[in-house]
Amino acid sequence: MAWTWRFEKADGAEAAPAVEPEEFTTQGDAESWIGEEWKALLDGGVDQVRLFEDGTEVYAGPMSLHADAEG
Repeated sequence: MAWTWRFEKADGAEAAPAVEPEEFTTQGDAESWIGEEWKALLDGGVDQVRLFEDGTEVYAGPMSLHADAEG
């Protein structure tokens, strides 16, 4: 199994990440990585991310990297 992130602008268009992503072997590793790198990704122009497991989206929609969107 491969867990990968898709990086997007606020409008859903794909964005190039400022931090080089990798393929992860577990969902926990992928989520830990995003937890460590979200600020650098946001500063580099990524607004939201989507997690995929072998090409299938894990969450129902994108996860915003903007702190004010969590409330």
